[in-house]
Amino acid sequence: MKLHIAEMLRAQKKHISFHTPGHKRAGADITELPYSDCLVSPTGVLAAAERDVAEILGAARSFLLTDGSTCGVFSMVGAMKARGVKKIAVSAFSHPSVFHACEALGVATEPVMQDMVRGFPVQPSPAAIEDALEKADALLLTSPDYYGFFAPLAEARKLCDERKKPLAVDGAHGSHLHFCENYAGKYADLWVDGVHKSLPAMTQGAVVSANAGWAEALSESVVKFRTTSPSYPIMASVEYAVKFPRNEAIERAAEAAKRDMGALSNADWTKIVVPFADTGAAERSLEARGVYPEFNDGNYLMFYLSPCTKARELKKLVRLTQNLPRRDVAEDAPAGAIPMYRLV
Repeated sequence: MKLHIAEMLRAQKKHISFHTPGHKRAGADITELPYSDCLVSPTGVLAAAERDVAEILGAARSFLLTDGSTCGVFSMVGAMKARGVKKIAVSAFSHPSVFHACEALGVATEPVMQDMVRGFPVQPSPAAIEDALEKADALLLTSPDYYGFFAPLAEARKLCDERKKPLAVDGAHGSHLHFCENYAGKYADLWVDGVHKSLPAMTQGAVVSANAGWAEALSESVVKFRTTSPSYPIMASVEYAVKFPRNEAIERAAEAAKRDMGALSNADWTKIVVPFADTGAAERSLEARGVYPEFNDGNYLMFYLSPCTKARELKKLVRLTQNLPRRDVAEDAPAGAIPMYRLV
């Protein structure tokens, strides 16, 4: 499939810059020029890239973001508020951006309660979702979460449909899933893909999308939160990443590695979560050998994969973790240890 933004950048002619950015060097890091389109109201390569991305993700409209998934969350909350939503039922363990967006925009939150099991928060049950949704105008779930588990999206969709309330999903950690049935876009009215997290995009590259009923509201909202000076390298990388082919070989290898490493039996192949109950010895041992995990929450080390993970790197990880000491995990996570999540 054609890479519209990258091909435009490759075709760029050398020129003298009397425009931003201030480094004044020709190359991929440019601003909006006659040939490079304008993200605020795209009609050229950026419009073509967004159309392709929307088609791949199954959306009516998709919007490229260079401000990370946080921008997408703000845009979703803004769109819902503009349509009359005053209170949103949100997963108790949500990314801080969910609470920041609601606070900044004057939208109340109703917690969808989650239990702690073996030191990490499990996804909310349909009953917990239904209870919270009765007290709110909309629902915003996190799926998948940082530990590789999925919210009950099919049940959530049914509950929202019965009550004629919108379903939004923070799918920041699930952009690699658009090939799969548990992808957020198959259920949500509005959803975010943190493309840089699990696909080969530059840091801060993301996408926010909507179905037909919410496309206009999201279009009006995203311009309020998205930068007016977007990075073309980031946008080109997002288009490239969304169009990146599935790597089923590494998916199978990841599932085998989980079994060999005694990892949690989660549903997301990109997240290998291994119980060490170790405040740092295992992590330091790996780092001394040039292996850096995504996080250590005091109970678990999480290793984040992508379609670009090499089989030899995964084999090395399995080998290095075989003899590291382990202890029983605590039932409750250490205070403040759960990464990027907040309990309301």
